[in-house]
Amino acid sequence: MDLQRQMNGTEESSRMIKKLSMTIPLKPITKKNSQRIATRKINGKYVPFILQSKAYVQYEKDCGYFIKGRGLRINQAVNVKCVYYMPTRRRVDLTNLMEATHDILVKYEVLEDDNFKIIHSVDGSRVDYDKDNPRTEIEITVL
Repeated sequence: MDLQRQMNGTEESSRMIKKLSMTIPLKPITKKNSQRIATRKINGKYVPFILQSKAYVQYEKDCGYFIKGRGLRINQAVNVKCVYYMPTRRRVDLTNLMEATHDILVKYEVLEDDNFKIIHSVDGSRVDYDKDNPRTEIEITVL
């Protein structure tokens, strides 16, 4: 089954695509760095919970402007290839970057979920260096 592209709010059934590409022209950020611990009162007791960093929350919001395929809710096996261009050569965890990207794709309903039945592989994902143009290039391909 192929993906159907939605253009200008109308479904274009005659045009089927197997690949969706997009670029997020922002410095990639992980979810794991600088998480905040907060508390809330439940049944008279304060219970701790974790909030994402303010930087990540803003990044997630800003990514929404660049996401293509919003509302597609892809629910078939795909390869999600992400190439992260970082502004420095500092070490970064590729797995954490991919987790953040997958969660953003789910939040903006490009993917229905980020489980193994939908994100079947992440072949080709890597981290590169581009001081002048940090970004994330995403390519979703139906398997």
